[in-house]
Amino acid sequence: MKKSWKDSIYLQRESLARVLREPMSRLAEHCAPAWGDREKLNEVLAAAHASIPNCTFLYCVGMDGVQRCDNIGQEGVAPGHCGRNRSQRPYMKEVVPSWGFLLSDAYVSLLNRRPSLTALQVVREGECILGYLGADFDLRDLPVTSELYDEPGYWRQIKGDPAIRSTVFLQSRVESQMDRHIERACAILEELLTQRGVFQCVIHYSSSRVTIWTLDDPYRYRLLDHEALNDPDICLVFPLCPYPANAEIPAGEIKNILETLHSLRTHDQTFYLRSASINIFNGIVSVTFSCDGSHYMSYVEFLMKDTNFWF
Repeated sequence: MKKSWKDSIYLQRESLARVLREPMSRLAEHCAPAWGDREKLNEVLAAAHASIPNCTFLYCVGMDGVQRCDNIGQEGVAPGHCGRNRSQRPYMKEVVPSWGFLLSDAYVSLLNRRPSLTALQVVREGECILGYLGADFDLRDLPVTSELYDEPGYWRQIKGDPAIRSTVFLQSRVESQMDRHIERACAILEELLTQRGVFQCVIHYSSSRVTIWTLDDPYRYRLLDHEALNDPDICLVFPLCPYPANAEIPAGEIKNILETLHSLRTHDQTFYLRSASINIFNGIVSVTFSCDGSHYMSYVEFLMKDTNFWF
């Protein structure tokens, strides 16, 4: 089963929490005897900073969210933070679990304006909770321990600009330059996708342009305007390339996808296709209509839906 981006985040956070929980708990025990003494807390945190992997700053805060010592970093004491009220920061508003350790959701830091997260460990003296040991982490310093997520193949619908949706019945499709030569444009796109190394394209029907990415230069896109899409000679610019064996979309289905897109473009004068994309490795087709609503789905599901479904 494919992992979503939320699954990947969960696995990454679980791995980080597993590494941090024990050293944070040990350090909190050393903080309790020094509680209330700024200099002693600074010394305790400075001596233990290296035991908290990848930590940017350590500090202690009371139950009121006010900082009880300075920030302690890799270089030592960073003054100017003792007495700082952190009660309104995102991590202080989260509920610390009963076991006393919290790994916060990521947030944007105030100092560097960078994605960060904070670990909080309850500091206890017997049954009394004194406050929290805090450890800030810059996401850039944290190792990535989970695999990159896979883009899901199920159908997703995303609503667009409300201003466009509200005026959809006041508009009507205007024939574009691509529309006038759509069969030739589709033939050129089929050639590029199946024979010439193009693995992704975004087709803008209304503005008569296509953005493409090629296997031999995947980090740069190329823009084909209506003139290029009306000239089969453009295919000579791109060298022949075997269709990738690991592509999700079979080469024989590219023509069917393009023809279906053409039907969605011309079937209705009010609700019509404005743009679409094809990625042969994801196996995903996306469509965006005149109401600015977008749909993402596998090519199989896309080809199963006829114009009656959409309109």
